[in-house]
Amino acid sequence: MGRVLITGGAGFLGSHLCERLVAAGHDIICLDNFFTSQKSNVAHLLDKPNFELIRHDITQPVWLEVDEVYNLACPAAPGHYQYNPIKTIKTSVMGAINVLGMAKRCRAKVLQASTSEVYGDPEIHPQTESYRGSVNPIGPRACYDEGKRAAESLFMDYKRMNGVNIRIVRIFNTYGPHMHPYDGRVVSNFIRQALSGEDITIFGNGEQTRSFCYRDDLVEGLLRMMDAPDDFTGPVNLGNPDEFSIRQLADLVLEITGSASSLVNKDLPIDDPIRRQPDISLAKEALSWSPATCLREGLQQTIDWFRTIDWSNYRPPTPNY
Repeated sequence: MGRVLITGGAGFLGSHLCERLVAAGHDIICLDNFFTSQKSNVAHLLDKPNFELIRHDITQPVWLEVDEVYNLACPAAPGHYQYNPIKTIKTSVMGAINVLGMAKRCRAKVLQASTSEVYGDPEIHPQTESYRGSVNPIGPRACYDEGKRAAESLFMDYKRMNGVNIRIVRIFNTYGPHMHPYDGRVVSNFIRQALSGEDITIFGNGEQTRSFCYRDDLVEGLLRMMDAPDDFTGPVNLGNPDEFSIRQLADLVLEITGSASSLVNKDLPIDDPIRRQPDISLAKEALSWSPATCLREGLQQTIDWFRTIDWSNYRPPTPNY
């Protein structure tokens, strides 16, 4: 049983990771500044003897004694990370420096939750880990894209220069229970709009594609990566290789919810990727991992959860949701 720090631990993915590791008997420190997360995501863990919650911003140093670190802290939805782009890139870069410094001192394993956004608007399809990406370094998404790319560079340099035990995963679109209803991501947007009878907003013509991985499958991939042999650092893609257009997603949400909402098209945001699909051959080979939840099943579980929550308890974290 280990001492595990999860930065961004009260967020969508972090909270489920906390649940899994608490249930496994590890001593968990959940660190979060609650910008886009909810304390309610981990409230049921507060009375557990092996769970501790710390309100802290990872751009500031923190000194803890731990065996493993999952670095998940960073706004991940475009509306959130573009709201304060300077803070976003500071979270990726300074946050990486702070957790890597801790891992070096404690001789801890440290996992970086990177993103498929490092591939930008890809010129190859599907995307493999060897692809270096097509990213606009001065566009409105660069604070997130380049911040994550810089974090990967820091992780590799800490390994090369200081022997830090690192792992890097590149996370593709993920969805599931505990998504913030106002996080601005396409799945939560569509579900919230469908359930409330609002128009469903599709950016562009809806033919752009994404690959949607269910939360539980993704977290299982994180756990397997942390437990992988020390000579396997990644980066490794974690995502669902099944590709869907945004319009197909909207139609499926309408079908499952039984909503009569209309589809409305809006202009495509700047630098929004046209196609996104992971090649997960490496994850299959090195981690024996592949997602087990199909989109319909995962959406049903996510919609069921959305129906149980009081949306008034979830304030929009930014005006850009």
